[in-house]
Amino acid sequence: MSSGRFSRRRFLQNSGTAAALWIPTHVNGYTQQELVSFSDEERIQREISKWELDTPSLCLDLDALEANLAHMQETVTRNGIASRPHAKTHKCPTLAKMQLQTGSIGICTAKVSEAEVMFQHGIKPIMMTTTNVTPIKIRRAMGLRKANPEFIQATDSAQNAKLLSEAASSMGLTADIVIDVDPGGHRTGVSAGKTALALAQLVDQLPALRLRGLLCYDGGSQHVKGFAARRQQTLERMIAATETFDLFKENGLSTEIFSGGGTGSYNIDHETRGLTDLQVGSYVFMDTQYMDIGGLNNDEQYSDFEPALTVLTTVLNDQYAGRCTTDAGAKACTINRPWARVKGEAGMSFSSGSDEFGTLQYEENPSRTYRVGDKVELIVSHCDPVVNLYDSLYAVRGERVEAIWQISARGMSA
Repeated sequence: MSSGRFSRRRFLQNSGTAAALWIPTHVNGYTQQELVSFSDEERIQREISKWELDTPSLCLDLDALEANLAHMQETVTRNGIASRPHAKTHKCPTLAKMQLQTGSIGICTAKVSEAEVMFQHGIKPIMMTTTNVTPIKIRRAMGLRKANPEFIQATDSAQNAKLLSEAASSMGLTADIVIDVDPGGHRTGVSAGKTALALAQLVDQLPALRLRGLLCYDGGSQHVKGFAARRQQTLERMIAATETFDLFKENGLSTEIFSGGGTGSYNIDHETRGLTDLQVGSYVFMDTQYMDIGGLNNDEQYSDFEPALTVLTTVLNDQYAGRCTTDAGAKACTINRPWARVKGEAGMSFSSGSDEFGTLQYEENPSRTYRVGDKVELIVSHCDPVVNLYDSLYAVRGERVEAIWQISARGMSA
């Protein structure tokens, strides 16, 4: 570690107060390329404030991230269940490694391209939750399995299982398979019960395949507002999956893996009998979509995890009453609702409906107003698609940029 590395403790000591906010006297507007040139294995070797970053830029509060990681692991451990986080949220190998180092048993990916990137960066316990159906994707998945014995993939039909068996046989390997069971949303997965059982029995019998269990991710329950309503729907919609789990066991099939759950139901999912691990994702970052679902002790606000991911944007125009324009529009923030929110401020709203520009509007008694050149920090609307807009994120502790992390699986949608 560099002796010149800025520490939060040293900053607070020098400032004389924990409430101090360091703002540089001049703003350089450092670009990603410049910060990379200042870094050594991702860690920034200069004292740079996040307020000096060129914008729009994606920032990650390390204190909030570490608190979120710790809270998740403490909760799942207490509840006797494991975490298998979904890397589709962050697409960042550095973050995936942090999740594994803090107790997760593996990671999930949505696409084979994400799995390939994670493996290329040294991550091995990977479960792909989407079925590969085209010949090219099946070949790529089997190629990954040949290189990585810890790679697991999903199937949801007899036709697909036979294709996986043929591909694995042709490459001289045994592929690990989980059955994707539909929780009732009819998006992906085989119907629960006897249909899923028949598919599992087929996989168990086909050459070059090894059945590892099942997964059932109920995305439709994650954003149900109000804890009681969310708990009720989550548990009700997982009943059929648990009955399928029982059928697997009764018929001598592997139930080593029974994966599901998510950030919205992380403190509910352990009540689903047999569930082994949670496919949590957004908890590392949080966003306005989750902040509005309500928690166990507050039906209006979900505060179990801290908002760690923000977009930093610059005011471009302040000429018109009641509003200003920033440089972060849909291409920097997406158009997901609810809109991004200004962090730490009240009496204002933000929207990113324009491609290039964001609009900040003042309401009654705004906590402050902005002038051209001022920076605005936004809590993101929906973290997954926002992350996919950026090549890297800035890891920030306090006000200082500590590291730059590559979003290596950005755009890996195939």
